[in-house]
Order: sequence, then C-alpha cells, then structure tokens
Amino acid sequence: MRIDDEIRLNIAEALLKEHSVMPNIRQLQKYTGYHKATIKSSIDFMKEEGLLLGYGPKFDFKKFGYKLEVIALFQADMSDKKTFEKILQAAKEDPNMYRLSSIIGSGNWNLMAHHIYKDVDSYHKDITKKYYEKIPQIFSVLKDRQIYYENEPFYKAASRTTAMVEIIRKEKGL
Repeated sequence: MRIDDEIRLNIAEALLKEHSVMPNIRQLQKYTGYHKATIKSSIDFMKEEGLLLGYGPKFDFKKFGYKLEVIALFQADMSDKKTFEKILQAAKEDPNMYRLSSIIGSGNWNLMAHHIYKDVDSYHKDITKKYYEKIPQIFSVLKDRQIYYENEPFYKAASRTTAMVEIIRKEKGL
C-alpha cells in the first residue's frame, strides 16, 4: 500500500464528493456535550442554509513531495477577450493551479493564482509549457506579474473555517 497509489487517490477523491463523509455524531457529542438530536438537527440546518458545503480530507501535500506553494499576482488587460479566454481555459485544465481569482487592492494587480508544486524549477518549467508556449499571445493580456514562493517555516497555519468561527465568536462576544 502506498499513499499515492490509485486506490488511495480514488478514495481521497471520493471523500471530496458531496455527502461522502458525514460527521461522526458520537465524536461531536464527546467534543460538545450536546445531545445527538441537537447535533444532527444543527448539521441539517447548516446544510439547508448553505453554510456547510461539504466535508473532506486534509492532506499534508509534503508527503507527496509537493513542498512549494506559489502565489502569483498578475496585472491583466482583459480587453483581449479571446486570449483571456484561452488563459482561463488553460487554468481550468491545470491541476497544479487550485485557485484563480480576481483581486482588488493596492497596485495594478487584478488576478491572483495559487499553485502547488514540488519545487521552483518544476513550477517554472510547467508554467512555461502550459501557458507561455501554449498561448504565445499571453503577454498581450498579462502585462506584469509578481510571484511569491511560500515555504516553511509557517508561523501560523489555520483553516479558513477555523478563522471564520473565531471571527464570529469574537463579533458575538462568545
């Protein structure tokens, strides 16, 4: 058995699908002291309200050899719609890019991409192949870029869900 064999990958992918992993009511009862019915009805309510989007595994990507997180900021001129659509399509097909979003802030940056790679060299080779060689007119859209390589040590690493719970508790004085 290996962490990266087909069986383990298929199971991990299935765990990400809706309704694949349900919370352990008994374990939640131990953590909270609440009655099982309270826990079940609360979970059902949060699902109905669209608060809970699903359940899933959390991986330590370093165990697979992916030790580099790349955050890239782009100044994009989206007036070349045809090329911009090609970039978006390439991003959708890129398994190393897990998020591409618009951003608003200081400077001229209007796109942010998040990637995961084994190292800096594999990132540059892959980006060149997937984007710069595949879409030669890419620089008519991408006018400038800043690339950041996130690596250890991590001084704080919490989930967005944990942060949101803490923020709401503080706002409510809980």
